[in-house]
Amino acid sequence: MDDMAVSPDLCENRSCVRETEWPLQHITLAGLSWSAENAPSVSQPPIIMLHGWLDNSLTFTRVAPDLAKFASLHAVDMAGHGHSGHRPPGQGYLLMDYVADVAELIEEHFGEKVDIVGHSLGGIVGALYAAAFPERVRRLVMIDSLGALSRPVSETVPQLRKAIRKRIAGSGKPVVYPDIVTAAKVREGGLSPLSHEAALALIPRNLKQEDGGYSWCTDSRLRHPSQLMMTEEQVVASLAAVQAPTLFVRAKEGLLASRKGLESRADAMLNLKIVDVPGGHHCHLDGDTGPVADAVRNFLANE
Repeated sequence: MDDMAVSPDLCENRSCVRETEWPLQHITLAGLSWSAENAPSVSQPPIIMLHGWLDNSLTFTRVAPDLAKFASLHAVDMAGHGHSGHRPPGQGYLLMDYVADVAELIEEHFGEKVDIVGHSLGGIVGALYAAAFPERVRRLVMIDSLGALSRPVSETVPQLRKAIRKRIAGSGKPVVYPDIVTAAKVREGGLSPLSHEAALALIPRNLKQEDGGYSWCTDSRLRHPSQLMMTEEQVVASLAAVQAPTLFVRAKEGLLASRKGLESRADAMLNLKIVDVPGGHHCHLDGDTGPVADAVRNFLANE
């Protein structure tokens, strides 16, 4: 694990964030690490934070300083996002490869057990890792996330065809924005809208300078369809395999607030606590993030 200094404007009174790199066998992951000078003497496992699709580790900058008061905290840019490496040509971004990355990250760079906090895709990856490696996860937090997207078996072949056709066609020409503000306005829309302030806080780590402006440094292949998706039965079985005490932070205006059919997922987890918080899908970044920070801190600090 290599630490690098970061701009002091991200430092808080009692915790400071540093740029970090974690070399793996076939890729190097990057991220942000927080440490607290006044952490309690009782040893707490490190907290691994995993962001959502097309986001990056900056998504946790509003809640991380509070959590870092009692434990070291490491927000990871997943492969293809932020400052982390991209998959080699000819590969895509399969869900299970993210899980394998997290497994290698924890095996090579962290101790016996960790706490995992994941938002959206990060919560999905964290839950799958906790299911596969229960001995390495003390506690799991999923923010507006409760298992992977699923498809019925009848859609297996059509999904495969769509994904392969997109892989052959490739991605379009990158868009160059004249400035960061313009790029932020684009990020404000979409499936999970953000306020202008939240978009400005998040996107600098997903941008690179080009002649005439900025373009996304996130891998364009992240937008390609998945070749194979889990069935609902597989999702429920994976959640049932999670042994760690788990917190589901459900945003009242989030993507899962009105989604039907999630009861079987929640019922499958024998040690699940659900907390409702105000805000949308990015309730940990946008608007009043205090309820999210309080819920996660109280859950992780409770032995």
